[in-house]
Amino acid sequence: MAIALSPQEQVVQQVILHGVSWETYKRLLADFAESHAAHFAYNRGVLEIRVPSAKHEEANRTMALLIEMLALELDVSVRNLGSTTFKREDLARGFEPDTCFYIQSAQRIHGKDEIDLAVDPPPDLVIEIDITHPSLDKLPIYAAIGVPEIWRYDGHAVTLIILQEGAYVAREESVAFPRLTREVLSRFMEESKQQERTAWLRSVRAWASQLSVSEA
Repeated sequence: MAIALSPQEQVVQQVILHGVSWETYKRLLADFAESHAAHFAYNRGVLEIRVPSAKHEEANRTMALLIEMLALELDVSVRNLGSTTFKREDLARGFEPDTCFYIQSAQRIHGKDEIDLAVDPPPDLVIEIDITHPSLDKLPIYAAIGVPEIWRYDGHAVTLIILQEGAYVAREESVAFPRLTREVLSRFMEESKQQERTAWLRSVRAWASQLSVSEA
């Protein structure tokens, strides 16, 4: 089992392992089942183990809170499953998102405590915080499992990525939240670093309320 560790990854506590069996991947997931210290992504024998930094987690929580506020004001039913482990043995792929939401499919998993991708849909929206630029490209994992939308934040701007015919393409507007654009999301994330949290939440709420009124 080969190990590739870049200088940047040493700083952010991130490692890539090659030649990892599905059984080993499952054992590692079981060993860390009660811990949120490490996130795992698996793509046909390649395993990424990542320990998020404080900067990463702050951006992650901010993005999740932003979505919850938008859902509240726009009266959109969502279910936040955080960094739940999603895996498909038949595809030899698995991932733990920074945060994920069921939106369009929220009713399909209503009341379920365990998600089985053999019968249940994947999350409708995955949040990726890419401040440290992870080495493992997770898009092939998400595409194989069928995640329809990804919001990727690099510490400065948000990119909206939509699954179309098996491949991801960048878009200016969200599918999960129509009329919500990449520009607006990026602005909110930047403002979250400059404003007091309560003031920032009020600005998000005011924007969403205006959008809700205009759609009425």
